[in-house]
Amino acid sequence: MSQQGADAQHQDPTTGIRGEARGEAPVPLSVLDLVNVGEGYTAREALETSTRMAALADARGFTRYWVAEHHSMPGVASSSPAVILAHLASHTRRVRLGSGGVMLPNHAPLVIAEQFGTLEALAPGRIDLGLGRAPGTDGATAAALRRTEKLREGADDFPQQLAELVRFLDDDFPDGHRYARIHAVPGPVQTRGTGADGAAHRPPVWLLGSSGFSAQLAGQLGLPFAFAHHFSAANTLPALELYRETFRPSAVLAEPYALIGAAALAAEDEKEARRQVLTGALSMVRLRTGRPGLIPTPEEAEAYPFSPVERDFVESWLGNVTYGTPDAVRAGLDALVERTGADELMLTANAHTPEARARSLELIADAYRLP
Repeated sequence: MSQQGADAQHQDPTTGIRGEARGEAPVPLSVLDLVNVGEGYTAREALETSTRMAALADARGFTRYWVAEHHSMPGVASSSPAVILAHLASHTRRVRLGSGGVMLPNHAPLVIAEQFGTLEALAPGRIDLGLGRAPGTDGATAAALRRTEKLREGADDFPQQLAELVRFLDDDFPDGHRYARIHAVPGPVQTRGTGADGAAHRPPVWLLGSSGFSAQLAGQLGLPFAFAHHFSAANTLPALELYRETFRPSAVLAEPYALIGAAALAAEDEKEARRQVLTGALSMVRLRTGRPGLIPTPEEAEAYPFSPVERDFVESWLGNVTYGTPDAVRAGLDALVERTGADELMLTANAHTPEARARSLELIADAYRLP
Protein backbone atom coordinates (compact mmCIF):
# COMPACT_ATOMS: atom_id res chain seq x y z
CA MET A 1 0.00 0.00 0.00
CA SER A 2 1.19 3.54 -0.72
CA GLN A 3 2.12 5.86 2.15
CA GLN A 4 -1.00 7.91 1.40
CA GLY A 5 -3.11 4.79 1.63
CA ALA A 6 -1.48 3.81 4.91
CA ASP A 7 -1.97 7.27 6.38
CA ALA A 8 -5.62 7.59 5.33
CA GLN A 9 -8.28 5.56 7.07
CA HIS A 10 -10.36 3.58 4.56
CA GLN A 11 -13.71 5.29 4.33
CA ASP A 12 -17.05 4.80 2.62
CA PRO A 13 -19.81 7.37 2.03
CA THR A 14 -20.93 7.17 5.67
CA THR A 15 -17.62 8.49 7.02
CA GLY A 16 -15.24 11.32 6.29
CA ILE A 17 -17.96 13.96 6.60
CA ARG A 18 -17.83 15.17 10.18
CA GLY A 19 -14.56 16.92 10.85
CA GLU A 20 -12.65 17.30 14.09
CA ALA A 21 -12.10 20.65 15.78
CA ARG A 22 -8.42 21.08 16.56
CA GLY A 23 -6.46 23.43 18.75
CA GLU A 24 -8.77 26.10 20.17
CA ALA A 25 -11.07 26.29 17.14
CA PRO A 26 -14.79 26.04 18.03
CA VAL A 27 -15.46 23.85 14.97
CA PRO A 28 -13.35 22.11 12.30
CA LEU A 29 -11.56 24.56 10.01
CA SER A 30 -11.09 24.02 6.29
CA VAL A 31 -9.92 25.97 3.22
CA LEU A 32 -11.61 26.95 -0.05
CA ASP A 33 -9.18 27.95 -2.80
CA LEU A 34 -10.06 29.87 -5.98
CA VAL A 35 -6.39 29.93 -7.06
CA ASN A 36 -6.40 33.71 -7.46
CA VAL A 37 -4.12 35.22 -10.11
CA GLY A 38 -3.07 38.80 -9.38
CA GLU A 39 -1.68 41.47 -11.66
CA GLY A 40 2.00 40.74 -12.24
CA TYR A 41 1.66 37.04 -11.44
CA THR A 42 1.09 33.97 -13.60
CA ALA A 43 -1.27 31.03 -13.24
CA ARG A 44 1.77 28.88 -12.52
CA GLU A 45 2.70 31.06 -9.56
CA ALA A 46 -0.88 30.98 -8.29
CA LEU A 47 -0.94 27.18 -8.50
CA GLU A 48 2.42 26.95 -6.75
CA THR A 49 0.94 29.06 -3.94
CA SER A 50 -2.05 26.73 -3.73
CA THR A 51 0.32 23.79 -3.43
CA ARG A 52 2.13 25.47 -0.53
CA MET A 53 -1.18 26.33 1.13
CA ALA A 54 -2.48 22.77 0.80
CA ALA A 55 0.71 21.45 2.36
CA LEU A 56 0.32 23.99 5.19
CA ALA A 57 -3.32 23.00 5.70
CA ASP A 58 -2.22 19.38 5.81
CA ALA A 59 0.51 20.02 8.37
CA ARG A 60 -1.57 22.27 10.64
CA GLY A 61 -4.66 20.10 11.01
CA PHE A 62 -7.19 21.77 8.71
CA THR A 63 -9.92 19.28 7.82
CA ARG A 64 -10.40 19.92 4.08
CA TYR A 65 -8.84 21.74 1.17
CA TRP A 66 -11.39 22.35 -1.59
CA VAL A 67 -11.00 23.93 -5.03
CA ALA A 68 -13.86 25.74 -6.77
CA GLU A 69 -14.79 25.41 -10.45
CA HIS A 70 -14.89 28.74 -12.31
CA HIS A 71 -14.49 29.49 -16.00
CA SER A 72 -13.41 32.39 -18.22
CA MET A 73 -12.25 34.47 -15.26
CA PRO A 74 -8.67 35.73 -15.68
CA GLY A 75 -8.22 36.20 -11.93
CA VAL A 76 -9.25 32.63 -11.08
CA ALA A 77 -7.15 29.64 -12.21
CA SER A 78 -9.36 26.87 -10.79
CA SER A 79 -11.22 25.87 -13.96
CA SER A 80 -10.21 22.20 -13.63
CA PRO A 81 -10.66 21.08 -10.01
CA ALA A 82 -9.96 17.39 -10.65
CA VAL A 83 -6.60 18.18 -12.27
CA ILE A 84 -5.57 20.48 -9.42
CA LEU A 85 -6.69 17.99 -6.77
CA ALA A 86 -4.64 15.21 -8.36
CA HIS A 87 -1.58 17.44 -8.06
CA LEU A 88 -2.38 18.40 -4.46
CA ALA A 89 -2.83 14.74 -3.55
CA SER A 90 0.84 14.15 -4.28
CA HIS A 91 1.87 16.98 -1.93
CA THR A 92 -0.33 16.13 1.07
CA ARG A 93 -0.92 13.12 3.31
CA ARG A 94 -3.88 13.69 5.63
CA VAL A 95 -6.05 16.66 4.66
CA ARG A 96 -9.23 15.85 2.74
CA LEU A 97 -9.21 17.17 -0.83
CA GLY A 98 -12.35 18.08 -2.71
CA SER A 99 -14.36 20.25 -5.04
CA GLY A 100 -16.08 23.30 -3.69
CA GLY A 101 -17.54 22.57 -6.05
CA VAL A 102 -17.91 20.88 -9.39
CA MET A 103 -20.77 22.51 -11.30
CA LEU A 104 -22.64 19.36 -12.25
CA PRO A 105 -24.76 20.81 -15.12
CA ASN A 106 -21.50 21.61 -16.93
CA HIS A 107 -20.53 17.93 -17.13
CA ALA A 108 -21.82 14.46 -17.90
CA PRO A 109 -22.32 12.59 -14.59
CA LEU A 110 -20.24 9.65 -15.86
CA VAL A 111 -17.26 11.95 -16.46
CA ILE A 112 -17.42 13.28 -12.90
CA ALA A 113 -17.79 9.79 -11.46
CA GLU A 114 -14.66 8.66 -13.31
CA GLN A 115 -12.64 11.77 -12.46
CA PHE A 116 -13.39 11.45 -8.76
CA GLY A 117 -13.05 7.69 -8.83
CA THR A 118 -9.54 8.31 -10.15
CA LEU A 119 -8.86 10.80 -7.36
CA GLU A 120 -10.13 8.31 -4.78
CA ALA A 121 -7.71 5.73 -6.18
CA LEU A 122 -4.86 8.24 -5.92
CA ALA A 123 -5.71 9.41 -2.39
CA PRO A 124 -7.93 6.74 -0.81
CA GLY A 125 -10.24 7.97 1.92
CA ARG A 126 -9.34 11.64 1.38
CA ILE A 127 -11.60 12.83 -1.45
CA ASP A 128 -14.82 14.89 -1.19
CA LEU A 129 -17.16 15.53 -4.10
CA GLY A 130 -18.92 18.86 -3.62
CA LEU A 131 -21.55 19.64 -6.26
CA GLY A 132 -23.29 22.84 -7.35
CA ARG A 133 -25.89 23.62 -9.99
CA ALA A 134 -24.75 27.12 -11.01
CA PRO A 135 -22.63 27.50 -14.16
CA GLY A 136 -19.65 29.04 -12.35
CA THR A 137 -19.39 31.62 -15.12
CA ASP A 138 -21.41 33.82 -17.48
CA GLY A 139 -24.14 32.56 -19.80
CA ALA A 140 -22.07 32.57 -22.99
CA THR A 141 -19.27 30.56 -21.38
CA ALA A 142 -21.79 28.15 -19.88
CA ALA A 143 -23.25 27.61 -23.36
CA ALA A 144 -19.75 26.86 -24.69
CA LEU A 145 -19.16 24.37 -21.88
CA ARG A 146 -22.49 22.60 -22.26
CA ARG A 147 -22.81 22.88 -26.06
CA THR A 148 -26.36 24.16 -25.66
CA GLU A 149 -28.18 27.44 -25.19
CA LYS A 150 -30.75 25.80 -22.89
CA LEU A 151 -28.96 26.69 -19.66
CA ARG A 152 -31.96 26.53 -17.35
CA GLU A 153 -32.58 22.99 -18.50
CA GLY A 154 -29.34 21.83 -16.91
CA ALA A 155 -30.05 23.54 -13.60
CA ASP A 156 -33.63 22.27 -13.51
CA ASP A 157 -32.44 18.71 -14.14
CA PHE A 158 -29.97 18.87 -11.25
CA PRO A 159 -31.76 16.32 -8.98
CA GLN A 160 -31.90 13.83 -11.85
CA GLN A 161 -28.23 14.43 -12.72
CA LEU A 162 -27.30 14.00 -9.07
CA ALA A 163 -29.16 10.69 -8.80
CA GLU A 164 -27.44 9.45 -11.96
CA LEU A 165 -24.03 10.48 -10.68
CA VAL A 166 -24.54 8.67 -7.36
CA ARG A 167 -25.58 5.50 -9.20
CA PHE A 168 -22.42 5.67 -11.30
CA LEU A 169 -20.34 6.15 -8.12
CA ASP A 170 -22.02 3.18 -6.46
CA ASP A 171 -22.26 1.12 -9.68
CA ASP A 172 -25.85 0.14 -8.86
CA PHE A 173 -28.11 0.94 -11.79
CA PRO A 174 -31.01 -1.55 -11.68
CA ASP A 175 -31.34 -4.35 -14.21
CA GLY A 176 -33.00 -3.10 -17.36
CA HIS A 177 -31.76 0.47 -16.97
CA ARG A 178 -30.08 1.79 -20.12
CA TYR A 179 -26.89 2.39 -18.09
CA ALA A 180 -26.94 -0.92 -16.21
CA ARG A 181 -23.96 -2.26 -18.19
CA ILE A 182 -21.94 0.97 -18.02
CA HIS A 183 -19.37 1.23 -15.25
CA ALA A 184 -17.48 4.26 -13.94
CA VAL A 185 -13.81 3.31 -13.88
CA PRO A 186 -12.02 3.44 -11.49
CA GLY A 187 -14.93 2.21 -9.40
CA PRO A 188 -16.58 -0.67 -7.55
CA VAL A 189 -16.78 -2.89 -10.64
CA GLN A 190 -13.02 -3.46 -10.51
CA THR A 191 -13.01 -4.99 -7.04
CA ARG A 192 -16.50 -6.46 -6.77
CA GLY A 193 -16.38 -10.05 -5.56
CA THR A 194 -12.62 -10.05 -4.97
CA GLY A 195 -12.81 -9.44 -1.23
CA ALA A 196 -10.39 -6.57 -1.68
CA ASP A 197 -10.47 -4.04 1.15
CA GLY A 198 -12.09 -0.83 0.01
CA ALA A 199 -14.22 -2.33 -2.73
CA ALA A 200 -17.19 -0.04 -2.08
CA HIS A 201 -15.26 3.07 -1.11
CA ARG A 202 -16.12 6.25 -2.97
CA PRO A 203 -16.04 9.98 -2.19
CA PRO A 204 -18.88 11.35 -0.06
CA VAL A 205 -21.16 13.72 -1.95
CA TRP A 206 -21.86 17.23 -0.65
CA LEU A 207 -24.39 19.69 -2.01
CA LEU A 208 -23.31 23.33 -2.30
CA GLY A 209 -25.52 26.35 -2.60
CA SER A 210 -26.16 30.05 -2.07
CA SER A 211 -29.95 29.84 -1.80
CA GLY A 212 -32.64 27.53 -0.52
CA PHE A 213 -32.78 25.06 -3.43
CA SER A 214 -29.70 23.01 -2.59
CA ALA A 215 -30.34 23.44 1.15
CA GLN A 216 -33.71 21.77 0.83
CA LEU A 217 -32.48 19.06 -1.55
CA ALA A 218 -29.54 18.24 0.74
CA GLY A 219 -31.92 18.01 3.69
CA GLN A 220 -34.36 15.76 1.88
CA LEU A 221 -31.57 13.44 0.73
CA GLY A 222 -29.76 13.43 4.08
CA LEU A 223 -26.54 14.80 2.58
CA PRO A 224 -24.00 17.23 4.05
CA PHE A 225 -24.55 20.83 2.97
CA ALA A 226 -22.05 23.61 2.25
CA PHE A 227 -23.39 27.17 2.05
CA ALA A 228 -21.60 30.05 0.29
CA HIS A 229 -21.83 32.57 3.12
CA HIS A 230 -18.83 34.42 1.67
CA PHE A 231 -20.92 35.82 -1.19
CA SER A 232 -24.51 35.26 -0.10
CA ALA A 233 -24.53 36.26 3.57
CA ALA A 234 -28.14 37.49 3.55
CA ASN A 235 -29.32 33.97 2.73
CA THR A 236 -27.15 32.10 5.23
CA LEU A 237 -29.51 31.79 8.19
CA PRO A 238 -32.66 31.06 6.10
CA ALA A 239 -30.81 28.39 4.10
CA LEU A 240 -29.34 26.70 7.16
CA GLU A 241 -32.74 26.71 8.85
CA LEU A 242 -34.34 25.20 5.76
CA TYR A 243 -31.66 22.52 5.59
CA ARG A 244 -32.13 21.54 9.22
CA GLU A 245 -35.92 21.61 9.02
CA THR A 246 -36.08 19.38 5.93
CA PHE A 247 -33.29 17.00 6.94
CA ARG A 248 -34.11 13.32 6.79
CA PRO A 249 -31.65 10.80 8.25
CA SER A 250 -29.93 8.70 5.60
CA ALA A 251 -27.28 6.05 5.23
CA VAL A 252 -24.82 8.93 5.01
CA LEU A 253 -25.85 11.10 7.96
CA ALA A 254 -28.03 10.58 11.01
CA GLU A 255 -28.10 14.32 11.75
CA PRO A 256 -27.56 17.49 9.66
CA TYR A 257 -24.03 18.66 8.98
CA ALA A 258 -23.64 22.19 7.64
CA LEU A 259 -20.42 23.82 6.53
CA ILE A 260 -20.27 27.50 5.59
CA GLY A 261 -17.73 29.27 3.42
CA ALA A 262 -16.32 32.37 5.13
CA ALA A 263 -14.14 35.09 3.61
CA ALA A 264 -11.26 35.73 6.01
CA LEU A 265 -7.81 37.28 5.76
CA ALA A 266 -5.34 37.90 8.56
CA ALA A 267 -2.21 40.06 8.43
CA GLU A 268 0.24 41.39 10.98
CA ASP A 269 -1.69 44.67 11.09
CA GLU A 270 -5.20 45.75 10.14
CA LYS A 271 -4.05 48.25 7.50
CA GLU A 272 -2.27 45.58 5.45
CA ALA A 273 -5.23 43.22 5.79
CA ARG A 274 -7.58 45.90 4.44
CA ARG A 275 -5.23 46.67 1.56
CA GLN A 276 -5.35 43.02 0.50
CA VAL A 277 -9.11 42.49 0.85
CA LEU A 278 -9.79 45.73 -1.02
CA THR A 279 -8.15 44.14 -4.08
CA GLY A 280 -10.71 41.35 -3.93
CA ALA A 281 -13.54 43.84 -3.54
CA LEU A 282 -12.44 45.80 -6.63
CA SER A 283 -12.16 42.52 -8.53
CA MET A 284 -15.78 41.76 -7.60
CA VAL A 285 -16.89 45.23 -8.76
CA ARG A 286 -15.34 44.56 -12.14
CA LEU A 287 -16.81 41.06 -12.34
CA ARG A 288 -20.31 42.31 -11.50
CA THR A 289 -20.06 44.99 -14.19
CA GLY A 290 -18.85 42.61 -16.91
CA ARG A 291 -15.16 43.52 -16.70
CA PRO A 292 -13.45 40.47 -15.15
CA GLY A 293 -9.68 40.57 -15.02
CA LEU A 294 -6.65 39.71 -12.93
CA ILE A 295 -6.84 40.62 -9.24
CA PRO A 296 -5.64 44.26 -9.06
CA THR A 297 -2.70 45.35 -6.94
CA PRO A 298 -3.29 46.97 -3.53
CA GLU A 299 -1.98 50.24 -4.94
CA GLU A 300 -4.46 50.17 -7.82
CA ALA A 301 -7.34 49.31 -5.50
CA GLU A 302 -6.49 52.14 -3.10
CA ALA A 303 -6.27 54.66 -5.96
CA TYR A 304 -9.36 53.46 -7.82
CA PRO A 305 -12.06 56.18 -8.23
CA PHE A 306 -15.08 54.25 -6.95
CA SER A 307 -18.42 55.74 -7.87
CA PRO A 308 -20.94 56.16 -5.00
CA VAL A 309 -22.74 52.99 -6.11
CA GLU A 310 -19.47 51.08 -6.34
CA ARG A 311 -18.37 52.39 -2.96
CA ASP A 312 -21.60 51.17 -1.39
CA PHE A 313 -21.06 47.75 -2.96
CA VAL A 314 -17.47 47.60 -1.70
CA GLU A 315 -18.42 48.50 1.87
CA SER A 316 -21.22 45.95 1.80
CA TRP A 317 -18.85 43.34 0.42
CA LEU A 318 -16.14 44.06 2.98
CA GLY A 319 -18.75 43.92 5.72
CA ASN A 320 -18.98 40.21 5.03
CA VAL A 321 -15.20 39.66 5.14
CA THR A 322 -13.48 38.90 8.44
CA TYR A 323 -10.11 40.64 8.22
CA GLY A 324 -7.50 42.28 10.42
CA THR A 325 -4.99 41.02 12.95
CA PRO A 326 -5.00 37.30 13.78
CA ASP A 327 -6.81 37.89 17.07
CA ALA A 328 -9.45 40.04 15.38
CA VAL A 329 -10.02 37.39 12.71
CA ARG A 330 -10.34 34.69 15.36
CA ALA A 331 -12.89 36.76 17.26
CA GLY A 332 -14.87 37.43 14.08
CA LEU A 333 -14.92 33.77 13.06
CA ASP A 334 -15.93 32.69 16.57
CA ALA A 335 -18.84 35.13 16.41
CA LEU A 336 -19.85 33.77 13.00
CA VAL A 337 -19.99 30.22 14.35
CA GLU A 338 -22.05 31.39 17.33
CA ARG A 339 -24.46 33.29 15.07
CA THR A 340 -25.00 30.53 12.50
CA GLY A 341 -24.48 27.32 14.44
CA ALA A 342 -22.29 26.08 11.58
CA ASP A 343 -20.70 22.67 12.09
CA GLU A 344 -17.59 23.63 10.13
CA LEU A 345 -15.96 26.76 8.69
CA MET A 346 -14.29 26.80 5.27
CA LEU A 347 -12.04 29.84 4.90
CA THR A 348 -11.36 31.62 1.64
CA ALA A 349 -9.33 34.73 0.82
CA ASN A 350 -9.72 36.65 -2.44
CA ALA A 351 -6.54 38.74 -2.50
CA HIS A 352 -3.90 39.94 -4.93
CA THR A 353 -0.65 38.75 -3.40
CA PRO A 354 0.11 35.01 -3.16
CA GLU A 355 2.27 35.54 -0.10
CA ALA A 356 -0.57 37.36 1.64
CA ARG A 357 -2.94 34.44 1.09
CA ALA A 358 -0.43 31.90 2.36
CA ARG A 359 0.60 34.06 5.31
CA SER A 360 -3.04 34.61 6.28
CA LEU A 361 -3.65 30.88 6.56
CA GLU A 362 -0.57 30.48 8.74
CA LEU A 363 -1.60 33.35 11.01
CA ILE A 364 -5.12 31.97 11.45
CA ALA A 365 -3.67 28.56 12.30
CA ASP A 366 -1.45 30.22 14.91
CA ALA A 367 -4.36 32.24 16.32
CA TYR A 368 -6.30 29.02 16.97
CA ARG A 369 -3.16 27.24 18.16
CA LEU A 370 -3.57 24.49 15.63
CA PRO A 371 -0.95 21.73 15.98
